[in-house]
Amino acid sequence: MSAVTLRNIRKDFGADAKVINGVDLRIEAGEFVVFVGPSGSGKSTLLRIIAGLEDASDGELLIGEQSCIDVPASQRGIAMVFQSYALYPHMTVYENMAFALRMAGTPRQEVLQRVERSAAILQISHLLDRKPKTLSGGQRQRVAIGRAIVREPRVFLFDEPLSNLDAALRQDMRVELSKLHQELGATMVYVTHDQVEAMTLAQRIVVFDGGVVQQVGTPAQLYENPSNLFVAGFLGAPKMNLLGGRLRSAGAGTADVELPGVGVVQAEVDASRDAAGTDVTLGIRPEHLSVGLANDITPAGAVDARLDLVEYLGDHQLAYATLTGSGQTLCAKLAGPAGALRTGDKIRLHLAPRHCLLFDAGGRAYPRIQ
Repeated sequence: MSAVTLRNIRKDFGADAKVINGVDLRIEAGEFVVFVGPSGSGKSTLLRIIAGLEDASDGELLIGEQSCIDVPASQRGIAMVFQSYALYPHMTVYENMAFALRMAGTPRQEVLQRVERSAAILQISHLLDRKPKTLSGGQRQRVAIGRAIVREPRVFLFDEPLSNLDAALRQDMRVELSKLHQELGATMVYVTHDQVEAMTLAQRIVVFDGGVVQQVGTPAQLYENPSNLFVAGFLGAPKMNLLGGRLRSAGAGTADVELPGVGVVQAEVDASRDAAGTDVTLGIRPEHLSVGLANDITPAGAVDARLDLVEYLGDHQLAYATLTGSGQTLCAKLAGPAGALRTGDKIRLHLAPRHCLLFDAGGRAYPRIQ
């Protein structure tokens, strides 16, 4: 396993098509890092540059201590698993997994040992004599991963490998990939647009937008302390509630935010860099909203709303409400049953100051008070 170092990596397809705009990143040896972002954000292009399938317009790439920016893909010591399984239909599972080793002239006995060991890790030993057409989608993806494992690469690259699977299989394969990383201790770089995959698989997440790294950190760091509005709105399901407002007062420990037509709420952030009257955006996660009938929650730190819908999701419910005075919709995640709440009820939503995030007019987060 090897570290991967990216220094000022850029990629453009002409002056008007800048795909990656100066990425600096270090992925430590043995680390599982996930690139996440919307379509067109540059995450897959960057993965292909690491793989050697795409040339960088500028910058430096090191795998381990070796500069690889001009090294052919076949000599970089990487193995890539694609979105499509790309298995040879006329070959058995064993032959598919052994193919690259045979082309490299690996001794027959070593090929057998590597394939059998990889198949055991992925629990597909009983499938080695079967053809791809007889396998399920999940089994085919395991074969594709096994084909990468047998090569014993320095770095594993995954390009949306689970997107062709149904929801249940994706969940199972996420667990298997996490176990595989623990067992191999390998350096893994994984690309997805699915934030659930990113949150559950990654040791660190790299969030991309417009070819720029928006934030790098652990799943908990990005979820609890997003650095800007894009990261705050992108990570989390359901999404963070975002409300436009103005600073009424700001200090080093708290900020009073006026929500037009709604009222004033408080956030425990350091907004002292800006003056009263500055436009801001207040954010709060659905699970941090307390919901009750209008008479059940005191007005302090609460806003009035009308309950529009309650979705039952087994262990929790999602309550959607329209704020009185502004018409904005908020989503609250309720840990237990909705109880006495009914569609059309006048309710009150409490926004706990310690859970409120605040972003300036440029989308930059104000520091939270820990």
